Amino acid sequence: MVWLFAVATGLIVANLYYAQTLIGPISRATGLDPGAAGLIVTLTQLGYCLGLLFIVPLGDLVENRRLIFISLVVCALALVAAAVAANPLVFLAAALCIGLGSVAAQIIVPFAAHLARPEERGQTVGKVVSGLLMGIMLARPVASLVADAFNWHAIFVLSAVVTIALAFLLRARLPQRQPEGGMHYFQLLGSMWHLLKTTPVLRRRAAYQACMFGAFSLFWTCVSLELTGPNFGISQTGVAIFALAGVAGAIASPIAGRRADQGKSRSTTLIALLLGALAFMAPLLVDAGRIANLAILVCCSIVLDAGVSASLVTGQRAIFSLPADVRSRLNGLYMALFFMGGAIGSSLGGWMFAHHGWHGVLLTGLVFPLVGLAVFATEPRK
Repeated sequence: MVWLFAVATGLIVANLYYAQTLIGPISRATGLDPGAAGLIVTLTQLGYCLGLLFIVPLGDLVENRRLIFISLVVCALALVAAAVAANPLVFLAAALCIGLGSVAAQIIVPFAAHLARPEERGQTVGKVVSGLLMGIMLARPVASLVADAFNWHAIFVLSAVVTIALAFLLRARLPQRQPEGGMHYFQLLGSMWHLLKTTPVLRRRAAYQACMFGAFSLFWTCVSLELTGPNFGISQTGVAIFALAGVAGAIASPIAGRRADQGKSRSTTLIALLLGALAFMAPLLVDAGRIANLAILVCCSIVLDAGVSASLVTGQRAIFSLPADVRSRLNGLYMALFFMGGAIGSSLGGWMFAHHGWHGVLLTGLVFPLVGLAVFATEPRK
């Protein structure tokens, strides 16, 4: 069941990232202004945030398997709309709906935590999140390779088919989970503000991950533009190979989960934030020619992805240690808050690249983990 959860979350969340390395061809095909290209990723993440706030909390109220199925059907329909879009407004609206439907992944993660034994919860969540992160990291190279072989429309058609097949598979294989509920939908939403005010660990973990995910989104939104530009002149297949290197960062997830189970969340968080800062500092400090600079970027992508993975798993382990009857709401709040950081990062990245180039992107990206480290400095020692 853990393998099923891991593969499912990876396939679902990949839908958020297929467009990230295809911003150039999508913008040209739909007539989107280059300075606004970051909106392609931003609106997908905004839809995801809205789904996390208004759909994922239903996991504490309605039967989870049915909620997952409906979300995936919506996502598949949005992917079809994106594939046939011929103007920017249609594509951006479809991107928003793809984000909304993809929150099924964040109904599955607390489902896995609910089924796990308490002493193994961190490792179980780490394994599921490894699948989720593999989906994020593999989405970019897969999208580039498919676009190179066919065109950018093909990846959305392929994903629509996979998503609808996954919806029926999960409906057949997942056990039913009917929460106790006890409140209506608007009471449920109102309780989220109370949870945010009264759960300091949620606020702190969301702040760390918002900084890390902002840096992550900014980097991966812009690096394909830099790689295919005059400094490197790499094809979409080359971008795919580059993005594959980042997959190595997913190995940090189970390691971070194990350390969290051992009570080492604080040191793991510090390491994750330092890795995020290092990923942006290295290319700023070293300029050694085209090949060396490309090798540095490859290493930085791995380091950044490892830092983001470790921070995410450590945060979810802390949140899933809280009472089971509020886990879906806590997870929805946590993910929504840090995806807002991701939306800010991707929109800032597109604007900075258009107006200040890659150097401006690196400086902006460095700010995110530095802010996270500043927040970390205020964390009391236990």
